[in-house]
Amino acid sequence: MYQVKDLDWTDSYDTIVVGIGAADTIDEGLDALYNGRVKSLIQSADISTKTGELSIVPTFEGTVKRILFVGLGQRNENTTENVRNWFGKVAKEIKARAFTDVAIALETFESNGALFAEAYEMATYEHPTYKSAPKDSAAEVTITLLGNVDQTEVEKGAARGRGVNVARKLTMMPANILTAEALADYAVELAERHGFNHRIVEKEEMEGLGMGALLAVNQGSKLPPKLIVLEYNGAGEEAPIAVVGKGVTFDTGGYSIKPKDGIVGMKGDMGGAATVIGLFETLATTKPAVNVLGVIPATDNMISGDAFKPDDVITAMNGKTIEVLNTDAEGRLVLADAVTFAKTYDPQAIIDVATLTGGVLVALGTDVTGCLTNDDALYGALEEASRETNELVWQMPYFDVFINKVRKSEVADLNNSPGRFGHMIFGGAFVGEFVGDTPWLHLDIAGTSERPAANELGPKGPTGVMVRTLSTLLDGWNR
Repeated sequence: MYQVKDLDWTDSYDTIVVGIGAADTIDEGLDALYNGRVKSLIQSADISTKTGELSIVPTFEGTVKRILFVGLGQRNENTTENVRNWFGKVAKEIKARAFTDVAIALETFESNGALFAEAYEMATYEHPTYKSAPKDSAAEVTITLLGNVDQTEVEKGAARGRGVNVARKLTMMPANILTAEALADYAVELAERHGFNHRIVEKEEMEGLGMGALLAVNQGSKLPPKLIVLEYNGAGEEAPIAVVGKGVTFDTGGYSIKPKDGIVGMKGDMGGAATVIGLFETLATTKPAVNVLGVIPATDNMISGDAFKPDDVITAMNGKTIEVLNTDAEGRLVLADAVTFAKTYDPQAIIDVATLTGGVLVALGTDVTGCLTNDDALYGALEEASRETNELVWQMPYFDVFINKVRKSEVADLNNSPGRFGHMIFGGAFVGEFVGDTPWLHLDIAGTSERPAANELGPKGPTGVMVRTLSTLLDGWNR
């Protein structure tokens, strides 16, 4: 789909995409396509140089049918994130107009092919539907990237975009279709397609391993849980980086039941699992020089005569006992056993990703992912990667005052819900009790896993957040 060529204004294309700033000197080759009239077209507002505005102007001469101009303003706004968004707008325009032969003059954006490919994949994605009349297929398009372009980097950019879309698709799927078993099947198919090692830990084996926290959450369900294990090997015998994703395929809240408005959308409570699977889709192409272990505890949280209850005391895989004060604080329970399982691989670091708490929404809104960590250097590397992808993160306090409240119980080692105030931090601090001294990042994506409206890089709904940031972090791993 993506071709690479040097820029030559005399080549034949249906459409060339060009960035143009307010103070730009007009390229002679470009100007020739309009008989030297580009400046006059700007003056007459047929071509806009305003930031992010698109103008489509047919040519008068040559072998190019039309040029899609993208306004770059004064070019001091030419940041990576702005260019990514401009590329997203271009991608949507290409799809909407069913253009099939498009060239991107990357030098005019002072940008690279990887960024365009990443943006194109994300911006043109549409969520799956289950309507009886399927939509017509989109027209096939050939994208030619003009300039000094590294084809390998282009493919990596596209892979990151595709990984985001895998996560979006999974998060959007209804819970009656994407059960724990179906999620496991999807992960196995992905692993076999890309040559990853994989393993599915079944309920009987979980019982033997003592995974009482995960099994407690599953008690109310008719469907068995699955512990999904994926392994990418890019560094021989080195210890892996473990990425653990919460895979609660539907969350009723259990006996601490959610209200009728809050329960809608709980098919997306496996957004952390989707991020892990999307990341592994990306790893197949980006091939970082690290080993990566993916662990996904998958179950739904249902209500029945067998469901776990407030006041129950359960025992996690590492032997710690937990007083259940809130059955809707189930994500930290499944993560507890998953993190303990990941530690059996002696990982360099553990990163858990979860739609864990409504508290992170109250604290940080829908644009920033909350983070807890026991390792400032590891957080610094994450923050640097997030600035590159513009998936914003913010470090929350991880003080003893929070940890001590998680440890407060008259009947058990821990409680799973110390209270309402600060509960985003309590959720992460609870998971931290199972991490030990392994370097650790906790990413609460409850606010960022879905967006309330479409933007330049995708539709309303699931975002696939953190796939690109974790991919970027792993690419630059140097611990």
